Amino acid sequence: MSTLPAMYDELAGWFHLLTAPSDYAEEAAHILAIWREQIDGGLAEALELGSGGGNTASHLSRSVRMTLTDLSPAMLDVSRTINPDSDHVTGDMRTLRLGRTFDAVLIHDAIMYLTTEADLRSALETAFVHLRSGGVAVFAPDCVRETFEPSTDHGGHDEAEVNAPGIHAGTGGPGRGLRYLEWSTDPDPSDSTTQTDFAIVLREADGSIRIVHDRHVEGLFPQATWLRLLDESGFDADVEIDPWGREVFIARRPAVR
Repeated sequence: MSTLPAMYDELAGWFHLLTAPSDYAEEAAHILAIWREQIDGGLAEALELGSGGGNTASHLSRSVRMTLTDLSPAMLDVSRTINPDSDHVTGDMRTLRLGRTFDAVLIHDAIMYLTTEADLRSALETAFVHLRSGGVAVFAPDCVRETFEPSTDHGGHDEAEVNAPGIHAGTGGPGRGLRYLEWSTDPDPSDSTTQTDFAIVLREADGSIRIVHDRHVEGLFPQATWLRLLDESGFDADVEIDPWGREVFIARRPAVR
C-alpha cells in the first residue's frame, strides 16, 4: 500500500486541476533569474528533485534542459504530458544518485515533506553531489519555523480552464472539475512537523461528485537549521525573500580554482 498522500498517488491524474501549470510562470522566471545571476559558467542543464506534476519545469524547460525526478511514478506520468522533452526518473531525493552533475538544481515545495533534520540533510547532500563546481541550487520551502502561521486556502479548476496536454473536457456532462479547501495547522509546536488537511471535491465528466480527505504531514525547520545544514553539506549559501514573501535558499557549490 502506498504511503504517499492521495494527491500524489491515486488522485495524480487530477493534479493539474488542483494547481494549473500556468500558475507557475512568474515563479519559474524568478528561479531562472537566480540561476543565471548566481551561476559560475554556463547554464544548459538542470535537475529538479521532487518535481511532482512538472508545473515549474514546464516553464524552466523552455530555457534549460531539465531532468525531473520524483518519488511518485504517477506524478511523473502527469509531468510527461507537459514536459515531453525532459528526462523523468523515479527516485527519492534523500538517496537518489544519477552518477552525473548539472549546472543547476531545484527543490521546490516538495522539500516540505522531509520531516526530520536527518532527512533534510540527506536531500541537501543529494543536491550537492549532483551539482557541478560553480553551479547553483535553489531550495524553495513554503515557509520556515519563524514564518509559519496556521492558515486556510482554497482553489481548483475546471478542465475547460486548464491549458495542458492530457486535460480534456468530458463529453455528455459538464467536464471534470476539482475544488479544494486547505487547512494548515501545527498540532505540536515543540516538534518539527506541521499538518495540512485537504478536503477535495471531485466532479466527474458526467457531473457526479465525490469528496476526499487527504492529510499531509510536513517538516518545519528554523532558518538557522537550514543554513547550518547547507554549510555542512558543502554549500556556500544565502537566503533571500522572494517576491511572494517566502524564504528561498540560494546555495552555490564552490568553484574549483
